[in-house]
Amino acid sequence: MVDIIDGALFQRMVIHGSASISVQKQAINDLNVFPVPDGDTGTNMSLTIGTAAAEAKKKPAQSIGKAASINASALLRGARGNSGVILSLLFRGVSKGFKEMDEADGLAFAAALNEGVSAAYKAVMKPAEGTILTVSRLAAAKAAETAAEHNSVEAVLESAIQEGQLALADTVNQNPVLKKAGVVDAGGKGFLCILQGMLDELRGLPVPEEEDGGLDAKDSADFAALSEEDITFTFDTVFIVRKSPGKSIEPFRAYLNGIGDSLVIGEDDEAFKVHVHTDTPGAALSEAQKYGTLELAKIENMRTQAQELAAGKTAQSTDDLDRIEAELEAQQSGDAIVPPEKKYGVVAVSAGDGMASVFRDLGVDGIISGGQTMNPSTEDICREIARTPAEVVFVLPNNKNIIMAAQQCQGLIEGKEVVVVPTRTVPQGISAMLVLDPEADTGTNAAAMEEARKNVRTSEVTYAARDSDFDGFDIHEGDYMALAEGQLFGTDRAIGSLLERLAQADSQQNAEFISIFYGEDVSEDQANEALSIFQKQCPNAEITLLAGGQPVYYYMISAE
Repeated sequence: MVDIIDGALFQRMVIHGSASISVQKQAINDLNVFPVPDGDTGTNMSLTIGTAAAEAKKKPAQSIGKAASINASALLRGARGNSGVILSLLFRGVSKGFKEMDEADGLAFAAALNEGVSAAYKAVMKPAEGTILTVSRLAAAKAAETAAEHNSVEAVLESAIQEGQLALADTVNQNPVLKKAGVVDAGGKGFLCILQGMLDELRGLPVPEEEDGGLDAKDSADFAALSEEDITFTFDTVFIVRKSPGKSIEPFRAYLNGIGDSLVIGEDDEAFKVHVHTDTPGAALSEAQKYGTLELAKIENMRTQAQELAAGKTAQSTDDLDRIEAELEAQQSGDAIVPPEKKYGVVAVSAGDGMASVFRDLGVDGIISGGQTMNPSTEDICREIARTPAEVVFVLPNNKNIIMAAQQCQGLIEGKEVVVVPTRTVPQGISAMLVLDPEADTGTNAAAMEEARKNVRTSEVTYAARDSDFDGFDIHEGDYMALAEGQLFGTDRAIGSLLERLAQADSQQNAEFISIFYGEDVSEDQANEALSIFQKQCPNAEITLLAGGQPVYYYMISAE
């Protein structure tokens, strides 16, 4: 039984917890009950704690106070989505509990867990029960109870997980949506997965093999575990490309899937990193240059390496890409804060070349690629804020799952005032941008942008990612789905009839202006058919059709 932990052990526990949720992230994603293809809780939590695990490997610490501080800082900047932000808040509180400590016993560990819960509850405007907050609160309360009887970190963590599992099972009864779907809360499940990994580290259990993901993805196969029969494609190919502005790499992803397997693409604002097994690495590299500038590449023959390892030899390898990549990342992370050249600047989150163009035309300084299924981290948003040459930077998250990550940037950028306008959709962001007045004071602008975004009614058309019986709708995978203000409006097997019903809704019928943004999977002819439907059904509205190029959503429709 491990009674006391120091900083080094705490960091190993975080690394183990990160690996544990990485291998289960898809199962956690699948707990998403809403059938829209946005079930990314597991991915967001995995990416968030993955930043802390990477930092722990780079910055070892002996005192638990220092280790927890490093962990909290990394989580804050790496937080993605609401679930990731809440996870970072939980660990930020833990860091506060361990402040200036060299070691922690069971009592200190339990107190730190409760400090984390307090931090998370304070930061969430309207805490909801039946969520990760409930699970963490009850788990931490049980930890304190156990610590009073048995002052051991291992015993405290074990009891916290056991109580957390009971709380997680009960989330299905606390949340009507979860109850109907018969599933537990995804965020609570992810949190317990991380805690279990931390406990497994205390008990000396092996770290699970992590799934590849992100720019820190595993660069090569575990050759020692491979036989030649296991190798479908010969060359393990890894490369980094500096992205061309405004160019989606989704067609490249499809191309690589056609010439290989084991594909992982990690992407940030400036670059993307590819890991793929293929027989034609040259073709992959040539195609990559259509999407940017090739910077680094590593190609290894897995069959040759397997033969070398089978013969007891050291497999030949190319130069160390990890070291070079680390140097590049250090240069990127060292971006200086750009001094102000004007009073106001704006940073917006947007997915799709057309949407990005609209924001640029309106004067937005920085565009962060992201949206429904790819939430940028707090660090991504901070980086763009730092580059904006303004005293006051307004941030338009344009997605409800990005608002909290944006709000974490406030106070982090020296010399810049950050104002987050809580836009939940791209059309809200566009309307907010239209009322920004360079001559008005900050408070007046913030109020005007808030009022403008509230006056927009957004409808979206997407597809069902899974079968579901949701909110009275019998939904089948592949159905077209319409959402109105984020709530399910209706489904249909024919998109035309669904658009017609949507055009007849009050929000469109009472609108003076309607903008239809069509996505990357919609042809111009199909978009014009949608325009005709709205023109016929909404004769009193001024209707504009724009190529948004957004993924996931066939149409985004704003009504004012």
